[in-house]
Amino acid sequence: MGLNKQTGNMYPWVTHTWNPIRGKCPHDCIYCYMKRFPQKPIQFIEAEMETNLGKGNIIFVGSSTDMWANSVPTSEIIEVLVHCNMYPWNRYLFQSKNPTRFLKYLVIMPRDFILGTTLESNRNWNGSKAPQPPERYYIFKGIQARKMVSIEPIMDFDLDVFVEWIRLIAPEFVSIGADSKGHNLPEPSPEKVRALIEELKKITDVRIKDNLQRLLRSRD
Repeated sequence: MGLNKQTGNMYPWVTHTWNPIRGKCPHDCIYCYMKRFPQKPIQFIEAEMETNLGKGNIIFVGSSTDMWANSVPTSEIIEVLVHCNMYPWNRYLFQSKNPTRFLKYLVIMPRDFILGTTLESNRNWNGSKAPQPPERYYIFKGIQARKMVSIEPIMDFDLDVFVEWIRLIAPEFVSIGADSKGHNLPEPSPEKVRALIEELKKITDVRIKDNLQRLLRSRD
């Protein structure tokens, strides 16, 4: 598979994706876009350690599965990070719904990296095997690194609590998007989404994905 040019609706600011660990994500979120494709058991692809990661790229490492899930061996994560360190002229995005595992590897991250986590809401939700949003928030806010938060697919939330979470996490930016595939998720009203955007703009950079327009106009 190697290094892939970024296409689609993931993050327009990412130039490439690289997936040396891939397969069925252990978190099994019901809305996961990868469920459209045949899923093999999660595995480390040794041949990817020969991939030339280039120079001047912004690479989302592990875009097709959560390579930080508890079931992924430590040795495999280390191999991936060592390879990234061989190409220090790139910026690397590592994103996980299990940010606890970031803590162990901060000292061997490549020179230029940003950590991300997904917070669909501040509320608990039973459609995933990942740690619940309150646990992700609690761990992520304590990590000292460049950070971003993905609020996608956005679900109904408590405005004051959610905004305070983002303030305490202190991300460089948040990316907000909506469910694109009709999974019947508990979504907020357009008014709540607009209010969230306005409050978050007082705290950080807010990047709105195209798929959020459905929610913003759904009751106009």
